[in-house]
Amino acid sequence: METPRGDARVEMFKPPGRKKARCLVVLGHGAGGDVDAPDIVAARDAALKAGAAVALVTQPYRVAGKRSPAPAPALDEAWLAVMAQLPKHGKLIVGGRSSGARVACRTAAASGAVGVIALAFPLHPPGKPEKSRDDELRECGVPALVINGDADPFGVPEPGPGIELVVIPGARHDLRKDLATLAESVKTWVSKHT
Repeated sequence: METPRGDARVEMFKPPGRKKARCLVVLGHGAGGDVDAPDIVAARDAALKAGAAVALVTQPYRVAGKRSPAPAPALDEAWLAVMAQLPKHGKLIVGGRSSGARVACRTAAASGAVGVIALAFPLHPPGKPEKSRDDELRECGVPALVINGDADPFGVPEPGPGIELVVIPGARHDLRKDLATLAESVKTWVSKHT
């Protein structure tokens, strides 16, 4: 899919056994990762079970083979260009893991999303709690499901108005420790908000 920042890759999935999806859930990857990360796959499968269509978006820098992410404005611009081209499936929920969660939060209002799924939201760089990114989450303007591990070196956001927090004991930034809890949380939250 073309964007002003290069080509993005989009993989679409339809919910099994349904003629019409109840909504579209769009998920992006972390800074150095891909959309095949275990937590993204678990969230995708859970959203499909909730009756959602799912799009997994690979940012242009990753499609081009780069490991280091583009600057935030470039990520946001590419993401919004993809959102504008996706097929409509009723309500839109955006999200992703780590850097992808930040992009989804920053662009939620502009994309017309009704909610955000933030997997391993990186509250701050490891060891630098003074460099908080909490405002990106708090100012997303829509209800958000945040799933973090309590041992995440990037920190754990606090719940608040419109922010539902699920903390997985013993999980680090990759959230592999308890994918079943992650999946059940996503399925329940998507069903509730659509």
